[in-house]
Amino acid sequence: MRNLLFFCVVLTLFSFGKKEIGNTIKVNNQEELKSAVKNAVAGDEIILANGVWKDVQIKFYGKGTKDAPIVLRAETSGKVTIEGVSDLKIGGTYLEVRGLYFKNGYTPSNSVIDFRIDSKTIANNCKVLDCVIEDFTQLNRNKEDHWIEFWGRHNQLDHCSVTGKSNSGPTILVALKGNEHINNYHQITNNHFGPRPRKGGPHGETLQIGDSNTSMAPSYTNVANNLFERCDGEVEIISNKSNNNEYRNNIFYKCEGSLVLRHGNYCTIDGNIFIGDDNSEFMGGIRVINTGHLIINNYFYKIKGKEFRSALAVMNGVPKSPQNRYNQVTDAVVAYNTFVDCKTPWQFSVGANMDKSDVLPAQEIRSARPDRMIVANNIIFNHQGDEFPIKAYDKVDGVLFKNNFINSVNKSDVKSDGLKTQNLAMTKLSDWLYIPTVDQKELYAGFEFENIKKDVFSNSRAAANGTGAIVLPVDKSKGTINKKAYGAHWFSDEAVKETSKTIRVASENELTEALDKATSGTVIELKKGIYKIAASLTIDKKITIKSKDQKKRATVEYSGQANTPTFLMGAGGNLTLENIILKGEKNQHAFATKEKEMFSAYNLKVKNTEISDFDGVLNAYKDSFADTISIDNSVIKNCKRGLKLADENDDLGEYNAEFVYITNSKFENVQSNILDYYRGGYDESTIGGNLVFHNNTVANCGKEEKSGILIKTQGIVNVAISKNNFLNNPIKYIAVLWGEKNQQPKENTITNSGEFKTEQNLKQKMMY
Repeated sequence: MRNLLFFCVVLTLFSFGKKEIGNTIKVNNQEELKSAVKNAVAGDEIILANGVWKDVQIKFYGKGTKDAPIVLRAETSGKVTIEGVSDLKIGGTYLEVRGLYFKNGYTPSNSVIDFRIDSKTIANNCKVLDCVIEDFTQLNRNKEDHWIEFWGRHNQLDHCSVTGKSNSGPTILVALKGNEHINNYHQITNNHFGPRPRKGGPHGETLQIGDSNTSMAPSYTNVANNLFERCDGEVEIISNKSNNNEYRNNIFYKCEGSLVLRHGNYCTIDGNIFIGDDNSEFMGGIRVINTGHLIINNYFYKIKGKEFRSALAVMNGVPKSPQNRYNQVTDAVVAYNTFVDCKTPWQFSVGANMDKSDVLPAQEIRSARPDRMIVANNIIFNHQGDEFPIKAYDKVDGVLFKNNFINSVNKSDVKSDGLKTQNLAMTKLSDWLYIPTVDQKELYAGFEFENIKKDVFSNSRAAANGTGAIVLPVDKSKGTINKKAYGAHWFSDEAVKETSKTIRVASENELTEALDKATSGTVIELKKGIYKIAASLTIDKKITIKSKDQKKRATVEYSGQANTPTFLMGAGGNLTLENIILKGEKNQHAFATKEKEMFSAYNLKVKNTEISDFDGVLNAYKDSFADTISIDNSVIKNCKRGLKLADENDDLGEYNAEFVYITNSKFENVQSNILDYYRGGYDESTIGGNLVFHNNTVANCGKEEKSGILIKTQGIVNVAISKNNFLNNPIKYIAVLWGEKNQQPKENTITNSGEFKTEQNLKQKMMY
């Protein structure tokens, strides 16, 4: 009897153990997957068979337990690709998704991965692990979605790689609409974000936690140990819009934007590394708005952004601000941070705009200065002395400076006993990491500073504390970024090296055939002669077309239908046209974009080329976007108009090109404007467009231009027009410049060609 009882107990325990282990169900198609999900119980593992799963809308639901989650995973991580019009929605408790690869498609809903199925079926204690979303972007760049939406509570995104979003909307959105979604304690950890290309308009954040309507709600989201690489979508890499979030030990590598405390209070930014370089003035650090933030132990290297993108940007607020605008900075602490080779790293009262009351409504006037703010125990170090490390756009009487050290004379307007010049020494540990030779022991013991117990590398401050983000000693390995530690273990975003191949052609048939067969990076060389092209040549990859002999340029004559282009720029197209004579028949375009499906940026470079007899040189349609357009050492003549980059006319902050460089070239007999480059809407979340018009000759142009403006740059933020010769152009204005943005013509020669006009404050349509 005793033996029988023992056997029953063992059998019972064995049965419970088996249930916890669960079943393994392999599925090969959507119907099998639906059935497996419907019948899954705690501990079950559903395995998607390797291969392409196309046009699938997966609903993964169930009730797992902490010890026995329900798992949905790839048979082999990375070998299950979710393609076409597809998405994944998760609803339930203790569910895990692993190893899926989203590519070659886009979501039919608001998100690619959603931590809810509907408003009643939300995810709690669920995880997405070791997954990849790559270039899973909408066909129209202005169609908004989010690649990952967090709802519910205690959900996690860990060791995932997310890259290539080029359409509108934050890559990741944490939603707080409803009590069941606040106090959520989500974990966003160990991921690799980026690159995210420049978008050419707002709503290009990589991560947004909350929104304006829920900005006073507590979220407690933790963003830690992630790598943000070249996240260039807009000025806000991270847009914090809720309370009590933490940003710890992340690396921001060459990102043209900042970690922005846009709304919400009481956030902690601790132990992050911001790495810039000499090649961009748009890489930023931390921007501070609102109340009670703690900014400690952060390291900044070569952050050279200005104003909104400076290494530390502390904003002015709007008195009695509406919920969606800018609250005053109060009770914030900035302590134990290090700034190395940053250009004017501290900028206070950024956005102060009291002088624009005649063009802006009251809710946009930022006059509330930072108050009850402490800036203490920080280091500013520059190898080449920066005598103006601090810039203030208003008084800084609400900021208390204590024991901050600078290694150059401070000639800024902001001076204090708490800003001390000292002969600091730094030791180079890597290309971007400089550490103090000795710890600077003179410290300010502020309120609760004793709770700052570790430095940027999590070394204890107990034994040997010092100013700045770093205390000694430092392990040499800290100067190396191990990309394998972030994102999906099986995925690499390293670009495959293009093999440059040269194809030589001697006829139009050979040219079109070569273009059809070309791979990205191909160079097509044209022998001297005339190439008669009757239909547009589509450019949807990286292609160079040039004459074989620079002194014997080939001629391309385009005879296609009216309003069609010789070269049709598609999504991702990258064309270099060099040493070519390009002719039209007066009613076509030399270049134009596709009218639809311009989901990623194109690039156009024209060099040593003559373009004549076209209706327009470049016609960029709405929703198209060029990262860079460059015209150098070329001639444009006998055309009706020049470059049209003005179809984003909804005044929502969008524009058609990020960088436009026109240099060393000649415009002759262009009937209307030579450039129409437009950005509308009062928006500060983007670079805002960039024009360099340098060392050109413009003669006999603009006689049919109705606006009377030869170079139209309405709303473009960065405009430089210098050392040009304007001769006999029958127009009223060469350009109307934006004084607030310091746009000034320099060293231009003007003969019978109108004048430059400057408008100090540009009146624009409000977007919000």
